[in-house]
Amino acid sequence: MVTGNVNAFREAILRLTVRGPGGAERAVEAVVDTGYDGALTLSSHLVAELRLPFRTRASALLGDGSRTLYDVHDGIVLWNGQPRRVAVDVVETDSLLGMALLYGQELTIQVIEGGAVWIRDMLQS
Repeated sequence: MVTGNVNAFREAILRLTVRGPGGAERAVEAVVDTGYDGALTLSSHLVAELRLPFRTRASALLGDGSRTLYDVHDGIVLWNGQPRRVAVDVVETDSLLGMALLYGQELTIQVIEGGAVWIRDMLQS
């Protein structure tokens, strides 16, 4: 089970460990974003620090109707204590945890300041 808390801005926050191919690790606080269909966003600074390998370039349609281009890198997230390969979208904003990482999970949020956030693997027996 992955756990977190709701902050004063009513955001569900999870603390994740992201690992680069050389073994370097970094703790990241990510906002759960069910409107984001990717796995994880990180800043270019963090991607460079972890030396995450480049995968491709992609585009996204933003809420205001405009399009933006961004780089996608390969990363590893420790999820339920296990390494999990994910696509990391490079975006200069808060780190976001999206639906691609949540797929197959049950998400429960106590939506009050300091409330608990639980993510449980639905596929485990």
